Amino acid sequence: MDYYSYIKSLHLIFVVTWFAGLFYEPRLFIYHIEASKKSSPAKEILEKQLKTMSRRLWYIITWPSAILATIFAIWLLVLMPEWLYQSWMLIKIGFILLLFAYHLKTHQMFLELQRGEIRYSSNFMRIWNEGATLFLFAIVFLAIVKSAIHWIFMVLGISGLFVFLMFAIKLFKRLREKSTEDDN
Repeated sequence: MDYYSYIKSLHLIFVVTWFAGLFYEPRLFIYHIEASKKSSPAKEILEKQLKTMSRRLWYIITWPSAILATIFAIWLLVLMPEWLYQSWMLIKIGFILLLFAYHLKTHQMFLELQRGEIRYSSNFMRIWNEGATLFLFAIVFLAIVKSAIHWIFMVLGISGLFVFLMFAIKLFKRLREKSTEDDN
């Protein structure tokens, strides 16, 4: 029986659900931060609901997915130890370590918001939310292309994507502010 394919499939499923959590959790942070600026009773109702949604997403989907994706990744490396001697895998592992740092920082932000501490603006969270996108691009391209030469172009491409995302966020912010002004 080909266990490798099943393990790889499970690894990919949990990577997808992990990233789903990493994409949506900062979005909930944005809503939470914006809800904190509303007046009562909307503020309290929204904050309570967003805390519940955030807690469920983080502890029921995101953390378990991160752990299971990691377990299945290690299992794949046990089955294919020669990958550890290939430059693409070492670079990919580096990005995964950075992804875990991103995950842990997001966890810290989650805990602060659960305590009602708001230390970041919604605009900062919009930028933070794009971090997972950059990691996803880097990790997927390394896993598929598997070439040390191409990773340089990938880094340049991801840098270009980052610049594009920052431009899009600023443009969206201006359009939102203009729309708010037009409504008033």
